Amino acid sequence: MSDVEEAITRAHHDEWARVVAALTRRFGDLGIAEEAAAEAFATAVERWRADGLPPNPGAWLTTTANRKAIDRIRRENKRDDKHKEAQMLHDTTPPEPLSAIDDDRLRLIFTCCHPALAMEARVALTLRMVAGLTMPEIARAFLVAESTMGQRITRAKAKIKAARIPYRMPSADDLPARVSGVLAVLYLVFNEGYLATSPDTDPLRHDLTTEAIRLTRLIRVLLPNDGEVAGLLALMLLIEARRPARVSAGGELVALDEQDRGAWDAALIAEGHRLVRERLAAAAAGVAPGRYQILAAINAVHTSARDIRDTDWSQVLALYDQLVRLDPSPIIALNRAIAVAELDGPEVALAIVDRLAEALAGYHAYHATRADLLRRLGHSQQSRAAYDRAIELAGNTGETAYLTRRRDQLR
Repeated sequence: MSDVEEAITRAHHDEWARVVAALTRRFGDLGIAEEAAAEAFATAVERWRADGLPPNPGAWLTTTANRKAIDRIRRENKRDDKHKEAQMLHDTTPPEPLSAIDDDRLRLIFTCCHPALAMEARVALTLRMVAGLTMPEIARAFLVAESTMGQRITRAKAKIKAARIPYRMPSADDLPARVSGVLAVLYLVFNEGYLATSPDTDPLRHDLTTEAIRLTRLIRVLLPNDGEVAGLLALMLLIEARRPARVSAGGELVALDEQDRGAWDAALIAEGHRLVRERLAAAAAGVAPGRYQILAAINAVHTSARDIRDTDWSQVLALYDQLVRLDPSPIIALNRAIAVAELDGPEVALAIVDRLAEALAGYHAYHATRADLLRRLGHSQQSRAAYDRAIELAGNTGETAYLTRRRDQLR
């Protein structure tokens, strides 16, 4: 990449959500905000190459996007009088009173996650508007066609406009009921950064994991006693702590059993463990843990082991048994099977995995898990076929490199 291309990529990572949020606050229209932001970035590609990088890329993009939005509104409202035009040109709207947390991106998330929208639409819209993911990336995250995802996001934006869903933080009374949808969004944003689905990006997207953690911390300030908020934050921290060891110098994803645990971030692990202990104390007092709290506890077990051989797989399986009762999804069942393989052997685990074939046929991790179990059982030919299918479905370049090496090591 040239310096300009790197700067544009970095600006998109850093500034997309800020630009969209600022335009949404000013113009009250997600569609206008998104299109104007996209036009501003397209203009940056041309102008920055010719004129050089501006001193403040974020301010340049916001100013340009505002002009693009005004131009569009002018085209669509040619009969507006001069007074309305002046209102567009000069943003004289008084700022809203500061709430406990004043963050445009957090307002944007709660707007995109409004309960008037279906859950899938909330998550998809936020991934697009806040995280700046492309349509193919979001479609991969949902395991649906790109056209289906495009229609879903378009309908969601139209519903926000038609229903006049406000761009603001929910009231204190509404906040607890609204937060579950936001947590689901942040978890998917984090997952896209933890293991990027597109072959056109870095295997790990630190910008997305950092943003998801930042926003989760903000929500925890709003809801300090919410167990699932604390659980999600702990889960993110414990996974993010392993990031320095997750990709080799050659760009290959490094599996948990091969990672250099000395490279893990000890401070993040300590913070994550402290949050998990707090939630365990609450559970001992009779407060049932939720999905994120159990997932955090599972990751606490993994990050407590100094070596993969020291992992307490019995505890991991017990936690997955508890999780399955809350979330009997096929992906949770697949992850549980990995723990079963460590305790009862790959043959028992393979029988569990094979029962998930129909539900997870298009999911690369299903085929990768099956390939590993077949490899351990000595079924090299079947393992190779499963690896081939996993490689075909995997979008992450680091994961593809890892799966290819494992396949090529087969006899």
